[in-house]
Amino acid sequence: MNLRFSGKRLWQGGLLILFASLFLFLPLPAQVTPRTEHLFLVEASQFAYAPATFQVHPGDRVTIELRSTDVVHGLEIDGYDFSLAAEPGQPASITFIAGKPGTYQMRCSVTCGNLHPFMIGKFKVGTNLLYWRATLLMSLLAVGLVVWKRQ
Repeated sequence: MNLRFSGKRLWQGGLLILFASLFLFLPLPAQVTPRTEHLFLVEASQFAYAPATFQVHPGDRVTIELRSTDVVHGLEIDGYDFSLAAEPGQPASITFIAGKPGTYQMRCSVTCGNLHPFMIGKFKVGTNLLYWRATLLMSLLAVGLVVWKRQ
């Protein structure tokens, strides 16, 4: 393996490191999204929620209406201070403001059978900027490696 580096290769490597640093460390522009209202109709049955994933933006007003199809089910979201319980034919609802960005686990708060611990869902607030930064960085590094190997 030849480890000699020419001036051109060092310059290209430095440029690649500079762009990678920009993707990692520069702050992203603030996203301005208008506050909206969301109504999620959640159907709970043994042992799942439908839909099981919700996505909103920070500051959005969220209303969740829980409907049970078979036995008493509950719903609570980690990081939020509420718990819903709905009996079959008697829906329950809650309205709240979505807080800080992140992915929060949603779980059944009423023991509803043997597989109750596996009745979970996700409540996503905001976009996953870390994922997009990592994707851009990996793409940049892949292009850099192809250019580096061609010379």
